[in-house]
Amino acid sequence: MMATINHTKCECLRHVRAQGMHKRPCFKLGLLSIMLGGMLLGVGGLFAPSSGQDLPKELVPVRQALEKYQDPIVAVRDGYFSTLGCVEYPTGGMGIHFLNPAHIGPVPDPMRPQILVYEPVGDRLVLVAAEWFIPLATGVKEHPSLFGQRFDGPMEGHEPLLPADLHHYDLHVWLFKPNPAGVFHPVNPNVQCPKTGYTFMEHPSKSVPHQ
Repeated sequence: MMATINHTKCECLRHVRAQGMHKRPCFKLGLLSIMLGGMLLGVGGLFAPSSGQDLPKELVPVRQALEKYQDPIVAVRDGYFSTLGCVEYPTGGMGIHFLNPAHIGPVPDPMRPQILVYEPVGDRLVLVAAEWFIPLATGVKEHPSLFGQRFDGPMEGHEPLLPADLHHYDLHVWLFKPNPAGVFHPVNPNVQCPKTGYTFMEHPSKSVPHQ
């Protein structure tokens, strides 16, 4: 950028000398070039993608594929529906879960999580994580794993938003918000829920056998 500005200024000075003009127009041109350069840099910063946390290499394309769901309306149009409550634990928060029933099955697809997790921030919902959710009722044959990680579970459903008899495996992946407890840890100490009637304090579910 600076090389382009200096080149423009030099060309202007040569033209001024050839025409016997005053140098002041070149000063104005140089100032205008600097201003335009700053504007372009500002626009580039405005639309540059968020770097987020340092993710394992295999998670980078997953994050890129789910970027569009930073707008929760896009998520709803693609079949993700809010479970209403904001979930927190004594050690941190999870957020509001948007579930896509069409993605539920016995084999996890790395590009099609069953759940998107949003954190309420002021009057907005901010995408913070994805969750792969496999009920035992799908007929899952063995303990699932994804991204080199074994799923948590099997466990009971998380009351009150899920019935206790909804036995399942799940794997949380904090793709959009750093988690000091670990990218695959289910709870993030930096996620907060609002003090409303739709915030639910939950506790770890009981383990169940794989049947």
